[in-house]
Amino acid sequence: MERRRFLETALRLSATAVFCRRAFPASTSPQERRDLYPEGVASGDPDAESVILWTRRPYPDERASAVLRVQVATDETFGTLVADDAAEISAGRTITAPRATNDRPARFAFVSCQNVNHGAQNAWRRMIFDDEAAAPDQRLDFVLHLGDFVYEIVWYPEDRPQGYYDRTIREVVRYRSGRKIHDFHIPGSLDDYRALYRAYLHDPDLQDARARWPFVPMWDNHEFSWNGWQSFQQFDGENLPRQTLKVAANRAWFEYQPARVANPGSRSPQRFQEPQVVDAPIEHFDEAGLGREPNNLAAIGSLIGYRVLRWGRHLDLVITDQRSYRSEDPVARREAQALVNPDFPGWLPEEVLEILDGGTLRRDEPPQTILGPEQLRWFLDRLRGSSATWKVWGNSLGTLDLRLDPQHLPAGTTKPWHGRGYAGMSLADFGTAYRERSAIFDAVRDGGITGFAIVSGDRHSFWAGLAAKGLPPKAFEPVGVAFVTGSISAPGLVESYEHGLPKDHPLRPCLVADRAGAPAPTINLTLKRGVRASLEYAKSGDLAAARALTDPDLAPHVSFVDMGSHGFATVRVDGRSIESEFVCIPRPVERSPGSDGGPVLYRVRHRAELWKRGEAPRLTQAILQGDPALSV
Repeated sequence: MERRRFLETALRLSATAVFCRRAFPASTSPQERRDLYPEGVASGDPDAESVILWTRRPYPDERASAVLRVQVATDETFGTLVADDAAEISAGRTITAPRATNDRPARFAFVSCQNVNHGAQNAWRRMIFDDEAAAPDQRLDFVLHLGDFVYEIVWYPEDRPQGYYDRTIREVVRYRSGRKIHDFHIPGSLDDYRALYRAYLHDPDLQDARARWPFVPMWDNHEFSWNGWQSFQQFDGENLPRQTLKVAANRAWFEYQPARVANPGSRSPQRFQEPQVVDAPIEHFDEAGLGREPNNLAAIGSLIGYRVLRWGRHLDLVITDQRSYRSEDPVARREAQALVNPDFPGWLPEEVLEILDGGTLRRDEPPQTILGPEQLRWFLDRLRGSSATWKVWGNSLGTLDLRLDPQHLPAGTTKPWHGRGYAGMSLADFGTAYRERSAIFDAVRDGGITGFAIVSGDRHSFWAGLAAKGLPPKAFEPVGVAFVTGSISAPGLVESYEHGLPKDHPLRPCLVADRAGAPAPTINLTLKRGVRASLEYAKSGDLAAARALTDPDLAPHVSFVDMGSHGFATVRVDGRSIESEFVCIPRPVERSPGSDGGPVLYRVRHRAELWKRGEAPRLTQAILQGDPALSV
């Protein structure tokens, strides 16, 4: 709290106002009691007037209401108070954010994908350690959490006694109403989702992070269902209408994430009004692929998460929802599976991906949308109307293409490539949502919008690059910069290659090279430099020789890619530039016992100077610590 300015401050808890005033000495000595508040304390969505405070106090007698003593202090020991009052347990607010005219830089971390079931949350401890060591004016202002805060798919230890890859399955939660699919379990009720959040919030590293910084959260898919879209669950290619579970997932998120989201049916911002829905077939879709079934509309409309956070003069953080309004992922459809060539795992010709994105696989089918028309209009209006130096799109899904060049494979490596040229890999994100992404980037270009940046998660990998709708041989015209953060702890693509791709698969050297010591993530070279580079490195281990074989037309948009990474990323913006720093930690198989969260594998910083209208953005790169090797 010592870094916060409590000017004109009011701490409002339910109907009780706790006004901050001149500092005064405390009359009691505080004692931390985590046992009484098992999920910790948190704050969220700060603006220039207030911030939401959150905690949960479960009483053994299960009383319906209770009164807590609330204090706000200028120091961590609570020796000097600015507020001291009683309030009913509820949400609370206070001033922390600078006003829109404040010229100071904004600094925040962005994160995603923490899986307590499969890993340790060491990245949080490292983030806390780094922040404590930083100068006061270099510390983080808030944390943007881009989703997969929880993973609703849970393995019980007995389900996989062999573990998951090389990870031990941890006991996290057991669902009372859930059901088992294959060898994992999914929630079946609101109580199951609530139990899941409580289990995650018992993690001490996550708990301390939520206590240290205000969080600005947005959901991704696992807060509801793995491949979920709108109110569908999707397993084994089958879409299952689950309107009741979508509402339950939204309510649990609302209860455990302090955020300024809208629950349209509620008369109070502190209470979730649950619409009455049933699980009904969804068979009629509009021109944007939105299911018009009333229960579907009510379920996805029960919580509206897209919003803008203003932080001083230089940052408008525009946050969007990538799951509630999207059409079905075209690559996930059963018809699309006939287009997959098993010789090329997950690779599809770019021309095929463009056809799927355009909706021409089926008759009278609309093009793919991730945002939906209404949210897209809102988003573009916010970009055009922003007066901030930097317009940062907080988007859970990556926008940079995952592009490969199988046409350059040496003859006889595999069967002949079945495309006309380049291939793509679909992660059901904006990397293959060509039309909608083009509409956004065209609006940025045509509107003369400068300072456009994108921060994303979900890919379980670090990416830095330039935001452009086309790649060679098409025109390459960047309109912004884009960054993706590695996962906090969830396993990534490199692990799946290491453990799941047959050793004799002809393309394994392009994806993961089985050299002495740890397997090398040659997929990084393949995505940034091409198959000839990755095959050379797999054969010789000579990185300079591999880089010399770069295909210059493959990935001019990519400055950095690491598909096997964990950690977090930070952003700093001011009136002149934007910087993003990637902090990569070792695979978090076990919890680090130290206060620093364990070692750092590398730190890499990317920087872009503010460009003028009509200019193209440029990224520079600096390796601050360690060796990112195949990623640069």
